Amino acid sequence: MALLDDVIADVAEETTVIESVVTLLTNLSQQLKDAGTDPVKLAALKTQIDANKAALAKAVVDNTPTPPA
Repeated sequence: MALLDDVIADVAEETTVIESVVTLLTNLSQQLKDAGTDPVKLAALKTQIDANKAALAKAVVDNTPTPPA
């Protein structure tokens, strides 16, 4: 039963992560539309995208199991 509870918890956690990514991408799309061609807004958005990309990459690396040697 513990294994089933672990799987249920993992699925719930993955669902939360997926929903967060969908929200991030939806917001990013709107931010790009809102920025238009304003170079200051676009530069700020680029900085935010880079920070989000780095955080996402770190989370993937940190949470990917290392195969046994």
